[in-house]
Amino acid sequence: MAAFHAYDIRGIYNKDFNKEDVYKIGFFLPELLKTRKVLVGRDVRVSSPEIYEYLTSGITDAGADVYNIGLSTTPMVYFSTAKFKFDASIQITASHNPREYNGLKISRTNALPVGYDTGLGELEKMIKEKAVKITAPKGKIIDLDVKDEYLAFLKKYIPDYSNLKIAIDCSNGMAALLIKDILGDYPSYIYEDLDGTFPNHEANPLILDNVQDLISLVKKESADIGIIFDGDADRVMFVDEKGQFISPDLMIAVMAHYFLEEKGLKGLVIQDIRTSKAVAEYIEQFGSKMHMWRVGRAYAALKLREIDGIYGGELAGHYYFKDFYYSDSGLLASLIILDVVSKMKKKGISLSQLISKIATYHNSGEINFKIEKKQDAMDSIKECFTAEENPTAFYDFDGYRIEFKDWWLNVRPSNTEPYLRFLAEAKTQTLLDEKIEKVYQIMKQFK
Repeated sequence: MAAFHAYDIRGIYNKDFNKEDVYKIGFFLPELLKTRKVLVGRDVRVSSPEIYEYLTSGITDAGADVYNIGLSTTPMVYFSTAKFKFDASIQITASHNPREYNGLKISRTNALPVGYDTGLGELEKMIKEKAVKITAPKGKIIDLDVKDEYLAFLKKYIPDYSNLKIAIDCSNGMAALLIKDILGDYPSYIYEDLDGTFPNHEANPLILDNVQDLISLVKKESADIGIIFDGDADRVMFVDEKGQFISPDLMIAVMAHYFLEEKGLKGLVIQDIRTSKAVAEYIEQFGSKMHMWRVGRAYAALKLREIDGIYGGELAGHYYFKDFYYSDSGLLASLIILDVVSKMKKKGISLSQLISKIATYHNSGEINFKIEKKQDAMDSIKECFTAEENPTAFYDFDGYRIEFKDWWLNVRPSNTEPYLRFLAEAKTQTLLDEKIEKVYQIMKQFK
């Protein structure tokens, strides 16, 4: 089925999957995760009510009870799964995708992610091969109010931000459900109305066109920081006081001032394979080390728990926390960043000045090459550059990351599209341009 991916089930609703598929997912999930109780939340997309109807019909026909928490952020589902000891939960959402998309993010005991390798693949097989046979007594739908308890958890992290001017873009997504309960009316908000048609811009902050209104707001209000959430509020990204978008991986280093310096915690910090080398170099001053791992919550949350890490993050704007059941939360991440920015401002250091101390490399950004022979192209890049220069480090668990004395590259295949994603950093722009040009030359043979 086209909607089953490495991290979740997601696609264009009524094209990649439909209500009959959703019903079967609901019907077989209790069997897969061996539970008679399933927590369900949903975002505000137009198709979410129908998906909820058919999903819960499948779950209850399987004899399991649905615990309905209603409209929710994805991290609220993670929190509730672990806090209230559910062995299965589903958030109906397509996260940052355009309005015509929807999907399902599934978690199991302790809010551990269910990815393709850890259950979704088996679930897809069950849907294709097994017949729906209703034999158990029908389950019930039980409304469960978790909002107040989740807010109480988040409010423990609210810093003194009275010295800051804050600009926030909720992207008409699920962050708007909670943000004013946490930060009140003090920040300057845009697009804080819940609207699953996303009338102002797509809820994907990684596309810079979608951040332009926040940048304008930061400049208009002379804000110290701009904050923008994606559609389901599991990701968050930031703009500095000059209106410059900050690469999300650099905020892993900013958080070190909270966890490693202020709190004095000791342990590992997780990053994905695309993270700037500058992040690991920056946190070394606090006596910590980075642990590099694969891209995506299905891998990162499990790895952070496995190594008992303190926190971690990804280039895509996910930030994971040990104290949040090793899961990611855009709202929690934003509160931690506000704490650091507030304390830095008291020292006379702006956010842009702090980032300039961290970002010591020139970065290409992610470059996508549309090709079918992904592995052949990856191997050609590896062979070309390692023949010229001895690597100082090599990783091959999510594509290739190859580090050299003054630069490094990452090349990895898309899980869902015919794209090869390339990223590089170098100590000088000239060196970076030289390496990028060479990659373009290599890619020509695969067109």
